[in-house]
Amino acid sequence: MRWAEALSGIARTGLGFTQSLYERERFEEVLKVAGDIRAAAGAEAEAEVLVEEWMSLVGEGVPGYVTPKVAVGAIVGNDKHELLLVQRADSGVWLYPTGWADVGYSASEVVVKEVLEETGIEVEPVQIVAVLDGLRLGFTRIPLYSLVFHCRVVGGELKGHPLEVSDVGWFAEDAMPFPMAGAERWSKQAFAAIRGEQISVLFDQPRTPMWRGDEGENAAE
Repeated sequence: MRWAEALSGIARTGLGFTQSLYERERFEEVLKVAGDIRAAAGAEAEAEVLVEEWMSLVGEGVPGYVTPKVAVGAIVGNDKHELLLVQRADSGVWLYPTGWADVGYSASEVVVKEVLEETGIEVEPVQIVAVLDGLRLGFTRIPLYSLVFHCRVVGGELKGHPLEVSDVGWFAEDAMPFPMAGAERWSKQAFAAIRGEQISVLFDQPRTPMWRGDEGENAAE
């Protein structure tokens, strides 16, 4: 899946910058190969449909440069050192409150907005605790970077969003719900932050070699 998305990004970026008919044909062929790989990796759509969708997203110049999307998440704890989690309505998977980075907002403003919308809890950001590759962790099936903030509760009442979440609650480290998204990578960091411990920013280590590295490697702190 990662190979397919990388090839698709290279091809679409090339189509956005080139003026050469020859190069356009080559990039379109690369896109078709990426579609075949993506379909073989378990895509819901056929390769031809994927290629058509990718082609419709090709921009011109810098706006056409393909990059991962950005999401912003929140690690929020209470006085019992429990973690605030939501169960996503679309997948049934549990995760910390998170949402897409909206244009016009800073990352910290997004995290405040998302926590309030999804859980009813008012927070203020304290520090960045993690920068994670969502595709690598299985959070998503599209290229995505997640910026995760540790946040302090300042008000509000626990109430899940009626459309975005199925459930919401506070959970102790030894009583996490199932299924969880990538908890083996971020939960230790999350509870350390909640307890007020000194932590470094968590991030995904570079893989060696890049395209065949061990997907099970631990993240770096």
